[in-house]
Amino acid sequence: MDDIVKAALAKWPNVPHCFDWLALDVRGDWYMRDDRTQAAGRFPHPKGSRIVHDKLIEFIGRNYEADPAGAWFFQNGPQRVYVELEAAPWVWRLQAVAGQAAPAVTSHTGRPAQPQSAWLDELGRLYLACDLGFGLVHSLDTAVAADAVDALVWQPQELAFAEMPARFGYVLSPAAARASKRSG
Repeated sequence: MDDIVKAALAKWPNVPHCFDWLALDVRGDWYMRDDRTQAAGRFPHPKGSRIVHDKLIEFIGRNYEADPAGAWFFQNGPQRVYVELEAAPWVWRLQAVAGQAAPAVTSHTGRPAQPQSAWLDELGRLYLACDLGFGLVHSLDTAVAADAVDALVWQPQELAFAEMPARFGYVLSPAAARASKRSG
């Protein structure tokens, strides 16, 4: 977490949390979801406005964490902005490494990761459980992933998409979880 964010938290510790305003899609892109977008439906339909400002993307990435319940958020100064996830909290980018069967794995935020297990959902999407957490392999990297599977670097196990959040301890929609707690 950035030092400026830590200082803001210390100065203003009781700022209310923000829900449904930020989202992460299956390609590792961040989306802003204003009131109109939220009123039109749950993420990912509609997604909202894709964030393209490099410095903002980097700032979000440096201050992206999970709370104890597995809800992911971006700490924006003193305010915690919870993230709606399309598939998983991480989107992995893979890069073949010359002379090695195992590709290099990097998160959508640029952090290196070490895979521990591989999983396939019912749509054939590949996920990796890594030291950073659980994430989806980016669709542009499926050829590199297929080479790793063929080389037996990863031996994917099948798991239904609906079972993944509970199995790997993350929340797809903090806004929906909050609403269900309020109504229940």
